[in-house]
Amino acid sequence: MPCYQILFASCPDSERGRPGDAEVQFMFGDYVLDQERRELTRRGQVVSVGPQVFDLLLHLVGTRDRVVSKDELLQAVWGGRIVSESTITSHINAVRKAIGDTGGEQRLIRTVARKGFRFVGDIRIGGIGEVRQPVGPGAALQASGGSGETASALVLPDKPSITVLPFQNLSGDPEQEYFADGIVEDIITALSRIRWLFVIARNSSFRYKGRAVEVKDVGRELGVRYVLEGSVRKSGNRVRITGQLIDATTGTHLWAERFEGTLDDIFELQDRMAESVVGAIAPQVERAEMERAKRKPTESLDAHDYYLRGMAKLHSGTHEAIEAALPLFYRAIELDQEFASAYAGAAWCYFWRKLNGWMVDRAEEIAEGARLARRAVELGRDDAVALTRSGHALGHLVGDLDGGIALIDRARLLNPNFAPAWFLGGFLRVFRGEPESAIEHIEHAARLSPLDQEMFRMQAGTALAHFFAGRFDSALVWAERALGNLPSLLVAVALVAASHALAGRTEEARKTMQRLRALDPSLRVSTLRDWLPIHRPEDLARFADGLRLAGLPE
Repeated sequence: MPCYQILFASCPDSERGRPGDAEVQFMFGDYVLDQERRELTRRGQVVSVGPQVFDLLLHLVGTRDRVVSKDELLQAVWGGRIVSESTITSHINAVRKAIGDTGGEQRLIRTVARKGFRFVGDIRIGGIGEVRQPVGPGAALQASGGSGETASALVLPDKPSITVLPFQNLSGDPEQEYFADGIVEDIITALSRIRWLFVIARNSSFRYKGRAVEVKDVGRELGVRYVLEGSVRKSGNRVRITGQLIDATTGTHLWAERFEGTLDDIFELQDRMAESVVGAIAPQVERAEMERAKRKPTESLDAHDYYLRGMAKLHSGTHEAIEAALPLFYRAIELDQEFASAYAGAAWCYFWRKLNGWMVDRAEEIAEGARLARRAVELGRDDAVALTRSGHALGHLVGDLDGGIALIDRARLLNPNFAPAWFLGGFLRVFRGEPESAIEHIEHAARLSPLDQEMFRMQAGTALAHFFAGRFDSALVWAERALGNLPSLLVAVALVAASHALAGRTEEARKTMQRLRALDPSLRVSTLRDWLPIHRPEDLARFADGLRLAGLPE
């Protein structure tokens, strides 16, 4: 993800950077907003925008030091004419689309609840004449000519931020330098696909190549919270990569791991190691951010903080946690009505309530969960988190397995290293009657995130796949592993009961059935189809037979 910067025009200091100045160009990322030409370009190519969209963007950029109210926008863009709320919203969305932003991400234009909007990207202001020192996150290296020496620390972005430093080549072989650099470039590219993460571009992080640096200094100079550093060592035909993730604000080590492989196919090894590193550190960053959100005082929480608190509850999966998570997601939505992942998180709470027999008004809650999931899809077409959670929720809540899998597959294309997209997609494939494919997907998720907070879901999905494949002993092993992590997981208890019964262990099956009935007294053989979206009649029949033998009433 690029650092955004700005260049200054040769206009009076008191007027610099405001709408109406002559010959001013606002530069951010790959974009140039040329006021005199009334033209927005990206990498030299004109971006087609309507006149009011251009005026709206120009006004927001020019007043980036404060929040702009809707009344001010009405006066500045529409000349004070009365227009509907939806008109303003649609134009804001058009501006975001033109500059590669979204309502869910709000990387450049932020919605401030009940206040208005603010352009938050880092800008350089350019024109004919002098160039002055850049301002905002990511500007220090530009200002110092790449020396990394800066007088003051940069303000951290509002989202989690990370830089990947060039890995040290410990092989004593200059030929391996390209291999180490290639892995770092792949890691940066993969991290950049994570929409909630601010990633420093390669050209900035590689300025530190060959230099001895202090991680805290790097964090201050680049304006990031997290730094990933590592090394590559080659011995014969084997390569070992070590990596460590550090909180640059405190110097605390959050994670460290090593990865090994052979050089039989160097590009495959490079891809696999980059995938492993990204799959391992993304959950660590998310976990660290959740802990930070928990420690913040309630009066200072924003939409993303409420979302992180909700996700921390959601990951645990207990009844009490889900009851606490749902209002947190609703609060995030209230503060940011275009926060796609918050809608998906709320929808997922309703799915989890359905799966575990916790719904009070089943029809109303299913309808609300489906509404939230569809809204998440509408707002988050390029958000892997929103697509994964909402696609999985829709698969369960309305039985749309094909549609849910399609959404999750799109999420995997957007971020191939997002473990939940692999194991939740695998879960839906189980219900669609593809147990072997499902197991492959879930195993890949476990490789990406071996210490995942939601490992019990992977274990339950694997158990279900083995059960539908007729491997009852394997199903039992995996279901009991899931229950070891979450004893209240209803589907895992049901699988233990059915597996015991179909394997001829009647007494164990009946004991487990007592536990199942205590968790959900309303469950019946006749309601299995309403409980789980099992597509193949033979899979449903096998599950029903096992539970019937274990003692579940018709």
